[in-house]
Amino acid sequence: MRILVVEDEESLALRIKSLLESEKYYVETAFSGDSGLELALTEEYDLMILDILLPQISGLQILAEVRREKITTPILLLTSKDQIEDKVKGLDLGADDYLTKPFAIPELVARVRSLLRRESEVKSSVINLDSIEINTTTHEVRVNKKIISLTAKEYSILEFLIYNKNRVLSRLSIAEHVWGDNFDIFNMTNFVDVHIKNLRKKISQTAGLNPIETVRGVGYIVKDES
Repeated sequence: MRILVVEDEESLALRIKSLLESEKYYVETAFSGDSGLELALTEEYDLMILDILLPQISGLQILAEVRREKITTPILLLTSKDQIEDKVKGLDLGADDYLTKPFAIPELVARVRSLLRRESEVKSSVINLDSIEINTTTHEVRVNKKIISLTAKEYSILEFLIYNKNRVLSRLSIAEHVWGDNFDIFNMTNFVDVHIKNLRKKISQTAGLNPIETVRGVGYIVKDES
């Protein structure tokens, strides 16, 4: 599970990061509103934790922009006791929950687990892209209703691409999603490209099409033609 923490108090942000990483989550941090917004719009996360009071761009502005872009990732707002109006506005903008500072660490963990559990329950176990169908529970992949055999890494890449269909994914974001911290950034491009090549071959052999497009100098995208 990938979590984005946007908090301008670096000590608090790093404390939250350390805490969540001890719970086996992968956590990225941003210490300003503009850097947080960039990550929120360009990377894939399972949960976002946004402080409302941020320099440059507020947490509410990030929330509004994320929802405007139809990104449904659960969002937990961090607020101060005197921000009652902001709490209401945040919920109206599409926040899923809020936590008032100062908060107890166990409560933060409980809120995170609750939001992630809720999100996993509402997500369908089957995702589609034209003639490609993925069962995210069994990891069975069908192309034109025929099962194709993929390696674990090939499956992870294809699932990640389809979850983010119509969005360009950089090689770095794909590598981080599939390999986590266990990859060498200097060889990362080759790893991703080789797996993409194999994926394309297996899909095209069954479907006679290549849904994975290269965006030169950036990464890859799959488009929903429907």
